[in-house]
Parts: sequence; structure tokens; C-alpha cells
Amino acid sequence: MLKGFTSQLNSNIDFLNIIFMIVSLIIAIIIPFELFLFSYAVLGPLHYLTEINWLKNKNYFMQANIKYALILLAFTILISIAPIINFLDFDLNITSQRILDLLSRNSGTLLLSAFLFSIGLLFYKSKKTLLSLLVVIGIVVFLATKFLQDLFLYIVVFLPTIIHVYLFTLLFILFGSIKSKSKTGIYSVLVLAAIPFVISFLPRELLTLTKPSIETIDTFLSSNFATVSANIAKLSGSLENDNFAVISEIGIKIQIFIAFAYTYHYLNWFSKTSIIGWGKTISKQKLFWILFIYILSIGIYLYDYKTGLIALFFLSYLHVFLEFPLNAFTIKSLIGMIKKN
Repeated sequence: MLKGFTSQLNSNIDFLNIIFMIVSLIIAIIIPFELFLFSYAVLGPLHYLTEINWLKNKNYFMQANIKYALILLAFTILISIAPIINFLDFDLNITSQRILDLLSRNSGTLLLSAFLFSIGLLFYKSKKTLLSLLVVIGIVVFLATKFLQDLFLYIVVFLPTIIHVYLFTLLFILFGSIKSKSKTGIYSVLVLAAIPFVISFLPRELLTLTKPSIETIDTFLSSNFATVSANIAKLSGSLENDNFAVISEIGIKIQIFIAFAYTYHYLNWFSKTSIIGWGKTISKQKLFWILFIYILSIGIYLYDYKTGLIALFFLSYLHVFLEFPLNAFTIKSLIGMIKKN
């Protein structure tokens, strides 16, 4: 009886997620820039806080001792220092400025190193092995920056953004659907996988619904997500004379996808409370601090969006980095399921 109830619950939530996808897509078509800015500022911080708490409760899905999460924390701090200090516009001495510039130039190296190390945390426990792995990772990333520059740059741009919110979400849903043997879950995976193709074939008439204000575009540009859009256009061969315009047919379609991907990524997380049980890991004391930080973050975004981006920069990257072992675990589990079947 309990098994039947659980199966029905999963099916209902999978169906709800299909509705979330459709609604997110419709709103993204109408107001792609506004939806992205809203979701990133309002839904994003609550997602970061609740997921970090849940991941800690799950030992970050690592085989290694939980203390090794401190290395991921260190990577996050090193990446966060430069943008925060530059925004605050401190008057630094020459040595400090050189160190800051060095960290800024190598933020991509730190990002890829953190991801590769996270994969190692899934398989190894030995301190000696993990330290050796860090050395190997350093060599691999160095070679990637020298000989695979284009691939390296795409990974650096897409890994904490589109890969995180879209591809890993799709794989996580697929894993859960196969594990629970949910047909509705598989349908939701197919719908999610089809949406980029649906967006690519949207008629030009629908794109005219997008009429962002100058202030909205300025705020969007301050988020630096135009870089993500431009790289998607470049990867898809959609650049015109090597130029990218945010307000263009391809620019709007890409923004519709980005707005959809981020909005649904957050809604999917909140809808899975009863399935993965992240709500049960929040004590009253944790709930107080989560709500306090969340309300504070909303206040900062309302005061100034760019200030909010910088204030939440560390937290947003921390949740991405701490989720890397889960991403690796999901891929490993899916491969295991495929081999088994």
C-alpha cells in the first residue's frame, strides 16, 4: 500500500513538473529578460540555501570524509575574491592587485579543477590518493588551457550556468524516473529535452511579444549573462559577422531558453520536497537563518540588482561547487543502470 502511495505521489509530482515546464516556457516567451532576472533574484537564493543544507545532510554524496568539502569551499572563496573586491573598489597595493588579477585570470582553471576533484571525491577516500589527484588535475587543467582552449572556455562558461541548470537537471530527473519506474517521469524528461528545439522553431511573430525596457536590458547586461548567450550563439553557429546582439531573433530565442532553464531548475527543486525530503532536514534554527539570509538577499536585490549579484556571488557558486559530487553521482548511477539493463 505504501509502495503504491509513493508511486502515485511521484507520478503526480512528475505531472506537476510538466505543467511547470509549460508555464515557465510560456512566460519565458513573453518576458524572457524579466523572468530570468526575477527567478535569479527571488527563487535563486532560497534554492542555494535549502540545497546546501540538504547536500550537507547527504554528506555531499561523497565517498570521502565530509571535511574534503572544505577544498570545494576554498575553490569557491578563491573564485569569489576578485569580483567582490573589484566591485567594492578597494585601493589595493601593487602586490595585492597582482594577486587579485592572477585569481581573476585563473577563475576558469579553479572552476574546472573543482569539478574534476569532485568526481574524485565520489570514488576515493584515501588522503594520499586525493592529494595525488589534485596534482594530476592541475596537470590536466594546465594542458586543457594550452591545447584545448575553445573547449576549455565553453566548459568554464557553461558548467556553472546552462550545464548546471539544464543538463544536470535533466539527468537528475531521468535518474529519478528510472529509479522509481515512473512513466510520467520519463515523459517529463522528453518534454524537457524537446523544449530547446521548440524554442528554436518559434515563429518570428511570437518573438515580438518581447519588449524589455532599457532599464531591464541594462540590469541584464550587468549580470554578465550576455556572455553566456553570446557563447551559445557562437557554439550554434548563429553569430552574424562574429557579432552578437541581445535584442535580435537569435538573442531573444537564447534568452527564452536561459529564462526557462533557470526558472524550471528552481521550480523543479521546490517541487521535489516530498520526494527527496530536503524539507525534513531543516530544523527550526536552520529555518530561521535560511529565512533571515533569504529576506536579506531579496532586500539587497531590491536596493540594487548588481549589488545583489555580488553579494550573492559566493553563495551561488558555493551551491554549484557543492553540487558537483551529486552531478557525478547521478551520471555514475545512470551509467550503472544502462549497463545493468
